[in-house]
Amino acid sequence: SVQSVASGGGSVQAGGSLRLSCAISGDIRSYWCMTWFRQAPGKERERVADIYYNDDKYLRDSVKGRFSISRDNARNTLYLQMNNLKPEDTAMYACAIEDVNQYTGTCARDAPLGQGTQVTVSA
Repeated sequence: SVQSVASGGGSVQAGGSLRLSCAISGDIRSYWCMTWFRQAPGKERERVADIYYNDDKYLRDSVKGRFSISRDNARNTLYLQMNNLKPEDTAMYACAIEDVNQYTGTCARDAPLGQGTQVTVSA
């Protein structure tokens, strides 16, 4: 199975920026899609951003204009650039990979999360 380890989290003030990285096993060029999820204590997991094999991207509405998803195929790494952070962005962030299209219509819907990184934004 595909493994992933996220890093780059930390504590910042509102308005600050962080860049999360997700190191992924295997060759990410061959994967169908990759997703950043986040989960805050007591809340359901949220899909933050997807990127597909053809570089199509999805961002949830609440982060549009502030976050961006990108990839470095040579480094087998997925990134999440987060700008203008808000307290409501506080959560554990992790990535999940759908290496082969499962035809669910939702990237990595049933994929396990990798090791996450904590993001805490103070007002």
